[in-house]
Amino acid sequence: MEQHTMETLERDRMDVKIQSSDLISRDLSWIKFNYRVLDQSQKLSRTIFEKLKFLAITASNLDEFFMIRVGSLYNYLDYDKERIDYSGLREDPFKAKLMDDAQGFHFAQHDHFQHEILPKTKESGFELSNVKNLDTDEQEIIKEYFFKAVYPMLTPMVFDGYHTFPILMNKLLIFGVVTINPGDKKDNRKLSFVQIPSNIPRFFEIEREDEVVYIPIEEVIREHIVSLFRNVIIESINLFRIIRNGDFTLEETEDMDSNFLEEVKRKLNERKTGRVVRVEVEEGYSKWMMNLLKDRWNIQNDSIFKIKKESMLDFTSFWQIIGNKRFKDRIPQPPMQVPPLSYPLTGSQDVFQVLKQKDVLLHHPYNSMEPILDLIYKAAEDPNVMAIKMTIYRLAKHSRITQALLKAVENGKHVSVLFEVKARFDEENNMQEAKRLQKAGCFVIYGVSNFKTHTKLLLIVKKDENKVTRFVHLGSGNYNEDTSKLYTDLGLLTTNEVLANDVSEFFNVITGHSMPSNYKNLITAPQGMRKQLIEFTEHEAENAKRGLPCGIVIKVNSLEDSEIIYALYRASQSGVSIKLIVRGICCLRPGRKGLSENIEVYSIVGDFLEHSRIYHFHNNGDSRTYVGSADMMVRSFEKRLESLFRVQDSFLEKQLKNILAYNLKDNVNAYIMQEDGSYLAKSPKEGEAEFNIHKEFYRVTHDIVDNVKLI
Repeated sequence: MEQHTMETLERDRMDVKIQSSDLISRDLSWIKFNYRVLDQSQKLSRTIFEKLKFLAITASNLDEFFMIRVGSLYNYLDYDKERIDYSGLREDPFKAKLMDDAQGFHFAQHDHFQHEILPKTKESGFELSNVKNLDTDEQEIIKEYFFKAVYPMLTPMVFDGYHTFPILMNKLLIFGVVTINPGDKKDNRKLSFVQIPSNIPRFFEIEREDEVVYIPIEEVIREHIVSLFRNVIIESINLFRIIRNGDFTLEETEDMDSNFLEEVKRKLNERKTGRVVRVEVEEGYSKWMMNLLKDRWNIQNDSIFKIKKESMLDFTSFWQIIGNKRFKDRIPQPPMQVPPLSYPLTGSQDVFQVLKQKDVLLHHPYNSMEPILDLIYKAAEDPNVMAIKMTIYRLAKHSRITQALLKAVENGKHVSVLFEVKARFDEENNMQEAKRLQKAGCFVIYGVSNFKTHTKLLLIVKKDENKVTRFVHLGSGNYNEDTSKLYTDLGLLTTNEVLANDVSEFFNVITGHSMPSNYKNLITAPQGMRKQLIEFTEHEAENAKRGLPCGIVIKVNSLEDSEIIYALYRASQSGVSIKLIVRGICCLRPGRKGLSENIEVYSIVGDFLEHSRIYHFHNNGDSRTYVGSADMMVRSFEKRLESLFRVQDSFLEKQLKNILAYNLKDNVNAYIMQEDGSYLAKSPKEGEAEFNIHKEFYRVTHDIVDNVKLI
């Protein structure tokens, strides 16, 4: 009892310290974000398949969080490095707080699954079952499946005085089986591991007339696991799953073309053997086994996440259920994509001719990515196109972009591509695609020293008669056909000479050794993006002090950079109205008296992942509006090649202002951040209609844009 009181007092002291800080912890803020994703699964209006989808997303998010953020924290703990979080806590107390919050989220996930989803599966046409609940014929089918398809894939690995501890793989389901030889007179337990290969489907599916029965593969194996351990006594069978540290940094090497790729490959292999940062395990596990694992992996109880027998490990596997064609009609589909407002519906539809006449703003997924693909494919075939340059961060698995670039090389174009092989979790795919292009004759750059190239740029050089025209695409999102249907992103297609010059200069920075003194309509990092944004913010503060119209509206994925945050605090104190739309991490504390009373923070989480970034500064009516790939994070300003581009065309700028205005108006997907770092879901007021931007953006008209009011 006394120990419990001491822990409660210590927790209270930590909470007081956290709340007294002007900044909110990045990692604690992220957990709040994942609660907002979980809230999508809890919405009564969603079908069970949508609920499973969002639950799977929370699980995938949590895995990555532990691999990267918790992995990074362990890099400090394991090597006795000092670290003070924005919350004001040092490494050990912060880890205790972080794990406590993560345990709370883990409980909320599984509680929702057990009490809100499982009871409603049968009425939705499917069922999660174990083998014992099947009829005799179905059990026989399972038995045959196990011995023919599964049994040959399994390899028990014993750990004892004669066998070394095996390498257990990240994110796989693993059985830890404790056994005893029946003839031994003393306690001589042995621990064996059976890893379930990732290429075995997670669920065995049995089609019944009125439903599909899903039997988890672990239940299939558990039913027959005795066949792997003959003539010994099985004391306990323990199902668990581990997450390893996947956070690594790449060292700069002198030979970028060969050593750099080898360094990437080596670091990818390290993910497979990185230190264990989290263990998920079914309740009722062997304490003897767990003590052995804790000692082996140097982890404490707060890293052990217990799963009730009624629940299950690894919710990411729900994609198998969601993807069943039988349920295709049960998952709401988005409306048909609409043409961009700035793209002509009459006259020439040749993309080259259109862009010579006007700029085109694309708003995905409401507008298709086809105009970009069309531009690259036409460029690949057009005999007058001389060169194609682009940056690539993430591609679709079977990318049409790669196919178009291969065709361009085949047709004799100069093609140069910067492939960012350090794009987290896409490293292998990017290396594979880059090598394909390089073998075909494309000039490939594998990233730039210690910087990640995150900017999204495309430059096509075309000569018609005696005139050279540069066609440019700048965007906030990846050149990925798959995610362009799921992420909200922005892209500008233009032949504007000012932007074309800026982009050409920036490509010279990326691919060569050039340091331009300034750009006209482009803000880049790491050169001076943070400084420029702070100057814009301070200018709004000066206008406020002088009684001039002012205001800031910014939409980003994350806000973490303390220098930017304190600049926004100062602007708020000067009287500037600041509205921030931050989907994920937000380390700024809004609405604090004397600090940030004029700052409001919104988060939009819904059917589409909000990925676009827009920076709008009122500037006494001569507004500055920028779009691009950069968030307000230290890594964006200091460790990445990033760009924000200014949109000056009056109608296109109004489109951007309307996007911001719609985000602020949303009362279905929006959450309002409170001063203590918590979030409240926004809902329609009495008599107010629902306003869901993920539906409303399909209905935007020229008149709506022309009459937009933002500040």
